Amino acid sequence: MSAPRRRSVTPLAAWSEAADSSGGRALREPSAASQGDTEVGALQDQICRGIFQIEKKSCDVVLTPSRLTWTPIEPESLTGYFPKRPKVLKVIINPYSHKKEAKQVYYEQVAPLFKLADIKTDITITEHEGHAFSVLKECDIQEFDGVVCVGGDGTTSEVAHGLLVRAQTDAGRDIDSNFMPVRAPLPLGIIPAGSTNVLAFSVHGIKHPGTAAMHIIMGNLQEVDVCSFNSHHRLLQFGFSAMFGFGGRTLALAEKHRWMPSNQRKEFAVIKTLTNLKSEACELSFLPTENAHVAYQKGKRNEDEMNAIEQCNDEDKWQTMQGHFLNISIMAIPCICSMAPRGLAPNTRLDNGSMSLIAVQNSSRADFIKHLKRYGNLKNQFDFPFVKTYTVQEVKIHARIDNGWTETTSEENSNFHSRRPSVLSLKESYPWNVDGNLMEGTSEVHIKIHPQLITLYGRNIEEFDDHTVKCSCL
Repeated sequence: MSAPRRRSVTPLAAWSEAADSSGGRALREPSAASQGDTEVGALQDQICRGIFQIEKKSCDVVLTPSRLTWTPIEPESLTGYFPKRPKVLKVIINPYSHKKEAKQVYYEQVAPLFKLADIKTDITITEHEGHAFSVLKECDIQEFDGVVCVGGDGTTSEVAHGLLVRAQTDAGRDIDSNFMPVRAPLPLGIIPAGSTNVLAFSVHGIKHPGTAAMHIIMGNLQEVDVCSFNSHHRLLQFGFSAMFGFGGRTLALAEKHRWMPSNQRKEFAVIKTLTNLKSEACELSFLPTENAHVAYQKGKRNEDEMNAIEQCNDEDKWQTMQGHFLNISIMAIPCICSMAPRGLAPNTRLDNGSMSLIAVQNSSRADFIKHLKRYGNLKNQFDFPFVKTYTVQEVKIHARIDNGWTETTSEENSNFHSRRPSVLSLKESYPWNVDGNLMEGTSEVHIKIHPQLITLYGRNIEEFDDHTVKCSCL
């Protein structure tokens, strides 16, 4: 038998579609003139790989950064079929993300791929903050195999929060109590169309809508840890990462200047907040993680084991410190982005059942800027005497006012589960940056990790490219 013939297309934009005699869709290479009849001697680094039907034949399809290649499988076999490939998706597009390019990204780069894969879609274009949350709260979620959001980190966070709140409601969980959350009912796909896209980078390793779409089409699934943010036993929201102090105040200032272009207001907010740098007086308590990852090994994951670990909190193991902090970060994912190629929290993973706690104590402005600049290269950004890092399961932060400790929280600001957390009055002095969204209005927050609470389309990224990316805002 002769060796199977390998076909290639370059670039990715050259994909075209064809219909077979039964009406199904197939992938077909462009004309010889557009691809130059180039034979592939050696494949580049693979982005993703799967088995697809092309002109009624099963083919081994490989996507690289610059080429799409397929080889007919002989003899033809169904062993490569992906049973988790979605057939019907709920798509939520935020047209206001970043440079207002989300609609263009979806319809030009993603929708054609979904059409070729014969995936049906129900599309909602959001009109305001909280729209996606409302849609997920009311829609018949059983009609879909997955949910796809097109936007930045804020959009993804809102959709993830909506999916998880919907799961608790359907399961009859009282989220205004110390509850044990159930998993999200559907996997979530992230099409990056924002400015930072740490969630997409962390789960795909690249900001590339085509790559994200192919992960969805092939049904590649990755379980991911999620944090819950509570105040006085009331759920504020679910999220993946948060910053209090410098990170929160920078976002709060940027939100006040939304009339400015996205990049300009972020750089302005960073510089302005550094100019008026101040520390936060607070009490920080945390429960260190001890071998939590053991119960989450592949083949050993189940809700009983997860609940057992989450309930084994020994009060004697809690650690507490009081003082002044320039920034406090709590992150359940690595938070990789172009400005932090190693990740804002490089020592954590997507599904290891723990959070990274990074506490930056009071220091000079010059030293703090040195710490921030380290995120933009491969040096250790934590190698400073004023930066402390911990691997934790829970964190409690209690801010101090006028040499006293506040004990109250307003009903309006604590009832976040009923709507999308939005920008509240900046008269309150406790801004939080939760996945790029502003959460304000409470001085006491309890953050808890929930292992593998949501499933994302993508793959765990364990290694990063050896290159340096400089931050343009410092």
